[in-house]
Amino acid sequence: MHILVHPVITPLPKLLVGCVALLLGWGAVGVAGLLRPRSVRLAGRVLFPLGALIGFALAALAVTSLLGGGIERMVLPIGLPGLPAHLRLDPLSSVFLALLGATAGGISLFAGGYFRAGQGTAPGLLGLQYHLFLASMGWVLIAADAYSFLLAWEAMALTSYFLVVTEHRRAEIRRAGLIYLLMAHVGALAILLAFGVMHGSGPFTFHAMRAAHLSAGWAAAAFLLALAGFGAKAGLVPLHVWLPEAHPAAPSPVSALMSGVMLKTAVYGMLRVALDLLGPPVWWWGLVPLALGLFTILYGALFAAVQTDMKRLLAYSSVENIGVIFTGIGLTIVFAGSGMPAVAALALLATLYHCLNHAMMKSLLFLGTGAVLHATGERNLGRLGGLIHRMPWVAWLTLIGTLAIAGLPPLNGFVSEWLLLQSFLFGDQVPHTFVNLLIPMGMAVVVLGAALAGYVMVKFYGVIFLGRPREAALEHAHDCGWLERIGLAWLALGCLALGLLPVQVIGALGRVSAQLVGAVVPQASAHGWLLAPVPGRPVSYGPAVLLTATVAVVLLTVLVVRLFFPQRVRRVSAWDCGFGALTPRMQDTAEGFGQPIRHLFQPFFEMQRELPAPGDSAPRYRIAIRERIWTLAYEPLCAAIDGLANIAARVQQGRISVYLLYSFVTLLVLLAVALLS
Repeated sequence: MHILVHPVITPLPKLLVGCVALLLGWGAVGVAGLLRPRSVRLAGRVLFPLGALIGFALAALAVTSLLGGGIERMVLPIGLPGLPAHLRLDPLSSVFLALLGATAGGISLFAGGYFRAGQGTAPGLLGLQYHLFLASMGWVLIAADAYSFLLAWEAMALTSYFLVVTEHRRAEIRRAGLIYLLMAHVGALAILLAFGVMHGSGPFTFHAMRAAHLSAGWAAAAFLLALAGFGAKAGLVPLHVWLPEAHPAAPSPVSALMSGVMLKTAVYGMLRVALDLLGPPVWWWGLVPLALGLFTILYGALFAAVQTDMKRLLAYSSVENIGVIFTGIGLTIVFAGSGMPAVAALALLATLYHCLNHAMMKSLLFLGTGAVLHATGERNLGRLGGLIHRMPWVAWLTLIGTLAIAGLPPLNGFVSEWLLLQSFLFGDQVPHTFVNLLIPMGMAVVVLGAALAGYVMVKFYGVIFLGRPREAALEHAHDCGWLERIGLAWLALGCLALGLLPVQVIGALGRVSAQLVGAVVPQASAHGWLLAPVPGRPVSYGPAVLLTATVAVVLLTVLVVRLFFPQRVRRVSAWDCGFGALTPRMQDTAEGFGQPIRHLFQPFFEMQRELPAPGDSAPRYRIAIRERIWTLAYEPLCAAIDGLANIAARVQQGRISVYLLYSFVTLLVLLAVALLS
């Protein structure tokens, strides 16, 4: 008797293979820069545009995978003995791969026209670091075992460090890079410990971690370790201190990548651990990221409001938006752990939507500041102004990002914040009295943060682009090049698309909520253009209707004015209040915008004022603002570590006789222990 055994043929994971090929393509583009490392033309006209095309292809492939809703797995025979590289493509990783590809595409196009010679690092070497940074972030998103994840995580940290210190000849740049690298490794250590707790006694694959049965205490420890590790990378207060230092130091395309994309890899890691690897979450876990997220919103918004450096302002704005995202994560965990999967799905959708929104908005704003920095050589808001007439492309495209991040409809920033506020309305249904009291307070903090964000963006855009130039050198400012314009326009288009098509975007994101919390929100009306994410509540949002009504009102107003007031417009000088000698220096300044915030929230700030001396021919009032977290937490910690290092240094005498004495004493102690046992 013969038995025929047919081999089991596993279908090739085509989309996952495509992702791996594109990530390797980024690496190949980076290596190609070493062929002519000092050629600006090769990097700007070939390598960065080619990297942008790979990003667009990755985004298209990820969207295809997301709409398909399937899961693909693959094992590569590389890595440690007995632990090959496990890869996985599922709806969660697909969303963040789409975010990575679409955002990196626009930033890479801008970078092709931005980078020049003489910036400290050769253009070809810069291209290598840049594209390896992109590839490592992509590898983080598809890794399915702890070893591959941490290897890609460390590669992401090292390549981004080298990008931050591009202008390494300046001492403040090297200091900022060191702070970033230290915080990155502190976070990586916490993530390593979290994986060590989750794997138990099994292998280090994510599949084994899902199947592990941890006690309540060990599961909570793994969650808190993951929150510390990913929170340090994301910029969650009080682990955010690297962010306002690294962003001003890095080139603007790198700042855009780090804020728009890299911070979201930490959000991805937190969602992967909390809602996937650890199994069903416990409701009280969510209170920790919820409280930290709310405090981060307020903290970031306040410090953004008082900044005078435009890149530091955007860095603190990123801190505020990370607070919004972690607030959404906390709400998701609270609702999921309380047996409310539909509401948990709503909070998760708000979180994911804000990740997409922030990637587009903040990347656009950082690139806009990069164009201003190249054209003027200035980062100080007090020396800018009136650039809308000299840089119209940058001004109008940056305006879209400014309005979006301020949360104005029908742009994308409004949609995610509106969804988050809708999920807050269900706080009264959580079966825990303490949470019923906390969540309305949290909603008030989110609303205050949104108002402060609008205040900050008025300051940011008004001081830079409106009014008159504050310095004579600004008269010679020029608009950005064609590659930079295309990159800015792509990101601005992303802000518009995410704002005008929320029903379609939420429909795709619903596959992630089905994967992680087992529920999908019925988000659309029968017409497909009215967003109504809360079942049973008479609230909806129609961006297309709002845009149409706004355009109709504007056109009607123009028509009425032309019909009933046909006189020609007369241009006259601005009213000078009878003073008669107005100068651009008399315009409202960044310090003036921030003064009410400094006064109302003074306990948050550590301020050092410098008053003009009597008889000073050019009197100037200066104020330096520092974070109290530095003086209350980090400086004492640094002093303690320094003291321990000095004590440890005494052991290192540099004399062989002392080292032999250490060995002899150690042997005596071990002998005594052996005899006593």
